[in-house]
Amino acid sequence: MPIEITRLFDFPYYQLEKYNLPKAFTTKYNGKWESISTKEYIAQANTLSRGLIRLGVQPNDKIAVISTNNRTEWNICDIGILQTGAQNVPIYPTISKEDYEYVLNHSEATYCFVSDTTILAKLNQIKSNTKLKKVFTFDDIPGEESWTEILKLGKDESNQPEVEERKEAVTSETLATLIYTSGTTGRPKGVMLSHGNIVSNVLSSEQRVPLTYGKEKGLSFLPVCHIFERMILYLYQYCGVSVYFAESIEKLSENAQEVKPNVMTAVPRLYEKIYDKIYAKGAELSGIKKKLFFWAIDLGLKYEPYGANGWWYEKQLGIARKLIFSKWQAALGGELKLMVSGSAALQSRLTRVFAAAGMPVMEGYGLTETSPVISVNDVRNGGFRVGTVGRIINGVEVKIAENGEILAKGPNIMMGYYKDPEKSAEVLKDGYFHTGDKGEVCEEGFLKITGRTKEMFKTSGGKYVIPPLLEGELKQSRFIEQIMVIGEGEKMPAAFIQPNFAFVREWANRHNINLDDNKDLIANHKVIERIQEEVDACNAKFGKWEQIKRFELTPEEWSIDGGHLTPTMKMKRKIIKQIYSDLYDKIYRC
Repeated sequence: MPIEITRLFDFPYYQLEKYNLPKAFTTKYNGKWESISTKEYIAQANTLSRGLIRLGVQPNDKIAVISTNNRTEWNICDIGILQTGAQNVPIYPTISKEDYEYVLNHSEATYCFVSDTTILAKLNQIKSNTKLKKVFTFDDIPGEESWTEILKLGKDESNQPEVEERKEAVTSETLATLIYTSGTTGRPKGVMLSHGNIVSNVLSSEQRVPLTYGKEKGLSFLPVCHIFERMILYLYQYCGVSVYFAESIEKLSENAQEVKPNVMTAVPRLYEKIYDKIYAKGAELSGIKKKLFFWAIDLGLKYEPYGANGWWYEKQLGIARKLIFSKWQAALGGELKLMVSGSAALQSRLTRVFAAAGMPVMEGYGLTETSPVISVNDVRNGGFRVGTVGRIINGVEVKIAENGEILAKGPNIMMGYYKDPEKSAEVLKDGYFHTGDKGEVCEEGFLKITGRTKEMFKTSGGKYVIPPLLEGELKQSRFIEQIMVIGEGEKMPAAFIQPNFAFVREWANRHNINLDDNKDLIANHKVIERIQEEVDACNAKFGKWEQIKRFELTPEEWSIDGGHLTPTMKMKRKIIKQIYSDLYDKIYRC
């Protein structure tokens, strides 16, 4: 009889019984890929559990894990912690030391695992202000306690019966993790997710996985501290997918060519970067090769699934795939069957062009509070629709409120915000979670996101503007990397725009325009005129009251380190407005 999965630590045991993978997880250390089997994974997790119990860890203790990159150790720690009845509190590596301090104190974490010297240096600055008893490192760092010390502590198997007792006491309703949302405003909130919340989401999402179980390889590189990638890793375990951890985003293509993955997940910003690199290489071609490249791109941008464009289009697409798109596939290992996108809206042009290239991106939708998946596209059985986030998964109910807000109900909905019943009550009403997103469900059951209720604003003339709609349209432009629409309480909408510096320079070279640096670029009248053309084209699709009347270009790339973006690449609107207060005044006060 197969193992019934009700708790997160049931997944490895299910994988052992069903697939017993020789390479459950693989990480590159010092230039060499090193794997552990399903059996070794479970053995090390049990060893860690025994060590943690000997260390004095009690049920409901909070243990933080901070890792720069995804790696095998993270997963061993995750299962090892959860089996003791304690909770895993993952922390984004890129947040400030002040946020480290806040999360560690708010969660009352007693122990912490860190990956490397960079994280450790930041943590050591605030450690004395927390309740941390000890910090353990994954990398061997002189003078620091390695996580292997806990494994040594757990080597003696005599207290394994206590581990089993602890496991037995954990139910699907038991709190599994606190995930602190990266938050576009204010302090992060600790989302309480139970074992059952995440397990239900894995089992429902599995029905949308078009892979051959026990045979495929997945490449993981999104931060596992985010519920999206973490749920995916449990899903991979359930489906018998061998997981390889990329060294970094910069080495993604190199690692993909080494691993030859069949599936990977990413946020839209990363798909944009992949596309931009491909596009830049195509722009460097000449003659017939260049013409063929852009012919294939133009063809891809017209893509519709299931042969909807007719036989002649499909004939041309077959040629484009053979001559051009096969090289795109080769750049990512040549074996990709599926890519998944979540966390933010994916531009339709990317959905179309990657699907045309034979690497379909299945866009989904969800939030940390929903464990996370609410809906997702599925290329099978007519379940893929460009411009939507797919059909709602089984077990989850969605209704659209009168104001257009998406409300969700189901076993995946969080227990609440940790130590914050007031904020919990604000979003959990009558059994439904209020997502803050606006959307609509079409007759065929596909969910479409139309904006954020909190991001919508009113101009001084009393007209409503929905920034994400304008921003999504303008981000289709090759000239625009990031854009934030502003104008709340002002007479007109306007925007801050971060140009796609690499593309604008390439365009400038083709037009014999000299640009010394970014400040020179954003001040160049020809660049401004060209971006104005993009804005004008966008405005033509919107009502006069919501059109962008003015814009200012920003001189630097918006980044996580710069404070512009959250760790999941969402804009921090209030902070961006503060950073560019001079540009705001230039637009509205001059």
